[in-house]
Amino acid sequence: MSDTIQFAISMGNDEDGFFGRECPQEDCLGYFKIELGTGLEGDDLPCHCPYCGHVDPHDQFWTQDQLEYAKSLAMRKVQDYVFDEIKRAFPSQVGRSSDLFSLTFDVKPGSPLPLHHYQEAQLQTTLVCDACGLRYAVYGVFAYCPDCGSHNSLQILESNLDLAVKELELASGLDAPLGERLVADALQNVVGAFDAFGRELLRVNASNARSSRSVGAVSCQNLENLRKKVQDYFAFDIAEPFNSEEWDSLVVLFQKRHLIAHKMGVIDGSYVAATRDPHAIVGRKVEISTEEVSTAVPRVRTLGRHLQATLAVSRKRTD
Repeated sequence: MSDTIQFAISMGNDEDGFFGRECPQEDCLGYFKIELGTGLEGDDLPCHCPYCGHVDPHDQFWTQDQLEYAKSLAMRKVQDYVFDEIKRAFPSQVGRSSDLFSLTFDVKPGSPLPLHHYQEAQLQTTLVCDACGLRYAVYGVFAYCPDCGSHNSLQILESNLDLAVKELELASGLDAPLGERLVADALQNVVGAFDAFGRELLRVNASNARSSRSVGAVSCQNLENLRKKVQDYFAFDIAEPFNSEEWDSLVVLFQKRHLIAHKMGVIDGSYVAATRDPHAIVGRKVEISTEEVSTAVPRVRTLGRHLQATLAVSRKRTD
């Protein structure tokens, strides 16, 4: 009998064409899926965990279910191999009729060992990497691309800004009450998307901050506060791409969103102090125009790109 038994084990994709992966880091173990054949091409490419960013060869990202399946299939293959070897060593023999005693050898297989069956889990978000084209699925929304390692935070922000633009287009054809509500919803979506984007971007770059312990607590809904925090933690100005009028209009619009979300749109003293809006009267409802939000969308897009690009440069300097 040979000391080594070799055989191949194949594992298929799920019904959507995805193949399960799991981060090998003990403090992560994040589960995700990729579509083989998309993304980068080449041999021995590394894999990036979408959640924690850990990098290892692809053969380190087997899921626990895949390993259990492979073990159970290997045991069954060994069982079959051992049976074949025993059968070959002790072929069946039938005693001759003239013999006083007859001894018969008859080797029969036992019950096959059980296989560990598994099914890939359903995940919340399916993404296509803008940088390399990999199609992958994750829990949550934000993630590193498993192939090229780029983070998708800007991609998610811009997708949400595109949806806000569609809301504004739809609002222009509606009567005042419903149209105004849709414009307000578009504004909330713009600010909410930027807040989620900014928090995630600061989180993944926290190790490069002067005080990484506090970065995760920074809100990105108040632009002046965010500007100060980024200057303190990363030493650059997020308002650099704008003139003073453009920046001030963004600050005012973000503050208007705060009134809508928390004050039913009614102006209070905090809004007046934060914006110095000459048209604001405490106790009255704030006014938001379609043009105002439409103008803000490309500026928020510029702000997001500037924040990501400058943090990337800062990270390279640290590395």
